[in-house]
Amino acid sequence: IGLLASVLAVSAYYFWQSSQIQQGSVQTGSDTETESAKNNQPVNIAASTESELKTLIGSPTAEVVLAMKNNDFQKLSSYVHPQKGVRFSPYAHVNIDDDLVFSADKIRNALSDKTKYEWGVFDGSGLPIVLTFAEYDNRFIYSHDFANATDVSYNRKIGSGNIINNVFETYPNSIVVEYHFPGFDPEFGGMDWESLRLVFEQMNGRWYLVGVIHDQWTI
Repeated sequence: IGLLASVLAVSAYYFWQSSQIQQGSVQTGSDTETESAKNNQPVNIAASTESELKTLIGSPTAEVVLAMKNNDFQKLSSYVHPQKGVRFSPYAHVNIDDDLVFSADKIRNALSDKTKYEWGVFDGSGLPIVLTFAEYDNRFIYSHDFANATDVSYNRKIGSGNIINNVFETYPNSIVVEYHFPGFDPEFGGMDWESLRLVFEQMNGRWYLVGVIHDQWTI
């Protein structure tokens, strides 16, 4: 009798599970694998609307810009691309040969690094930009409160100056989030605008920071 009761109980369980799967309330292993594979699929950036891109990248970019605001470079380093690192461009044109690239490990302690790096050349004067990371951060990364920027766009250019903006050519499969201030002093008629562009690329279903670009009105 005990054996018969066990067989009946097992049969009843499998009948219940089958009915639940048909109703969609139990997820099978194959369903889980299918969903996981779907999440790891590369996103078709070109076919996505700005609203869709915002949904994809909204949380990571919010955490990155807040980490910059709070000087939380431990948090920031967790978003740096583990293979490519993150490239810093002081102006709109990305120079893949000369712009400095930092690994996640280097970003973690960047603010305390006293090394003077050459980041490029100043617009107008052409003099070399020789600064510590902290000095560069104040001038060319978080130069304003970009976490509360007037405008934010996703793969849509806002700020435009005389320097060629080649971000989409340099990072073709990326989401570029632009934090933009149209100006600060009315007397300058908008010529004092500034933008911070954060460039993200997807790897293994996660979005990583690969580029940080400063932009402003240039001569």
